[in-house]
Amino acid sequence: MKNEPTAQQTRDIKVIAGFTEVWCAGQQHTSRQQHTLLQGMPPLLLCPDCAAFLDYAAKKRMNCPLDAEKPTCRRCRIHCYAPQQRALVKQIMAWSGKRMILRGRLDYLWHYFF
Repeated sequence: MKNEPTAQQTRDIKVIAGFTEVWCAGQQHTSRQQHTLLQGMPPLLLCPDCAAFLDYAAKKRMNCPLDAEKPTCRRCRIHCYAPQQRALVKQIMAWSGKRMILRGRLDYLWHYFF
């Protein structure tokens, strides 16, 4: 990643990290290890595939050209994810979003519906 992330970038990366961690645990992925994404962020327990996806997602977010007026990725006019990764993030967000809302994470309703 190029520089220190902005507050919005950090927030967005934490959101996708939370969704990915719930996905990885819920899908019973094996060989989960601690993975540190950003300095100051607690380590996540992820399998190698989920860690690689999360690194990819964080890199894409850090390099987003629409930083000032960034919409949610679903509503973005520029789709920077590769088709395979875009399908995976849709799957992760849909599956994990429902579980996070059921756990009481109402702040994720915004990302789930918008």
